[in-house]
Amino acid sequence: MSEWKECKLGELIDLFSGGTPSKENHSYWEGNIPWISAKTMTWHKVSTSDLNISEEGLRNGTRLANVNDILLLVRGSGLFNDIPICIVEKPVTFNQDIKAIRAKNPEHQEFLYYWLHSNKKGLYEILEETGIGAGKFDTELLKDLDISMPIIDSEREKIVAIAKSIFDKIDLLHRQNATLEAMAETLFRQWFVEEAKEDWETKQLKEVTDIGIGRTPPRKESQWFSIDQNDVKWISIKDMGSDGVFISKTSEYLTRHAIQRFNIPVISRHTVVLSFKMTVGRVAITSVEMLSNEAIAHFKFKTITPFTKEYLYLFLKTYKYDLLGSTSSIVTSINSAMIKEMEILIPDNQTMNEFKEITEPVFFKINHNQIQIRTLTTLRDTLLPKLMSGEVRVEG
Repeated sequence: MSEWKECKLGELIDLFSGGTPSKENHSYWEGNIPWISAKTMTWHKVSTSDLNISEEGLRNGTRLANVNDILLLVRGSGLFNDIPICIVEKPVTFNQDIKAIRAKNPEHQEFLYYWLHSNKKGLYEILEETGIGAGKFDTELLKDLDISMPIIDSEREKIVAIAKSIFDKIDLLHRQNATLEAMAETLFRQWFVEEAKEDWETKQLKEVTDIGIGRTPPRKESQWFSIDQNDVKWISIKDMGSDGVFISKTSEYLTRHAIQRFNIPVISRHTVVLSFKMTVGRVAITSVEMLSNEAIAHFKFKTITPFTKEYLYLFLKTYKYDLLGSTSSIVTSINSAMIKEMEILIPDNQTMNEFKEITEPVFFKINHNQIQIRTLTTLRDTLLPKLMSGEVRVEG
């Protein structure tokens, strides 16, 4: 690669640390400057957060990341499942678990962003484990990573353009799905909360669905667990937090022998699932036949079930689970019996049919978008490393 230069990442970038203003000083918070943490880094672009700080908070505990700065999560749980890397759309602040990366030459910034995404294998190799699923990066090891980059500007720009088109399409589909789901939630709240009719009855969930609970084989017996995609997908709570409305991927699988040995309930395609332990209230719809652990309930419809999977999904998604808690800790106070006894509103047939006609196409579109996202993600993960290393060349 005579037209590519090889160097260390640290020769091309500057790294900046963030921080957290004191939570005890209220004047530092509730401003209009987004404060980014790991849970905010869900898409490849970042511009907003649930938490915002003030100008005073900025001066007393953190740092501003500029437009096009790269944010890399360098410490935290879940890093061994994925390494969040985002590009900043508008100025934000960030916490101490995140590093901002800024190219010394601004013309290299976007290339470096896509290079980091393409080199996750190399990042995992220097990731130090600090606990179950948790890890951290050593800054010096990051700087010592080898990188190759085109010398010719036009070649680098064409590589960036190809990568950007894939990332932007994935991002657009994610945003579309977020908008579609929000629209469906708004309609549900309007029809069945704000404008609910007094003559509509309520029933316990166990009366109108058959509720099953998943199982976990003995963890010490590793032969039951698998990462082979030919085995059966086994849902954990962390899987439900990362895959959208329709869950299609899991980090672990169970063998078919494990299903028989431990009588693990098989969850059919297009079944609503709900987490009710540890992290309460995550909801998804299965896209294929799956299994789950004992922290997740699934709802099998009966012939008498008077609502659709979309209605149940939105009911569970908007339900106030803190009403079920009998102790100060929602995590420890909810059990499967409480889930089965939750009361769900049953509207009249005409209203339900009208709601079905509106929401079924919305959820169909969400599912179609998720299929596209998976296809584009596979393309990205296959093509990007070859582009960014020069294995696949584009003309300068």
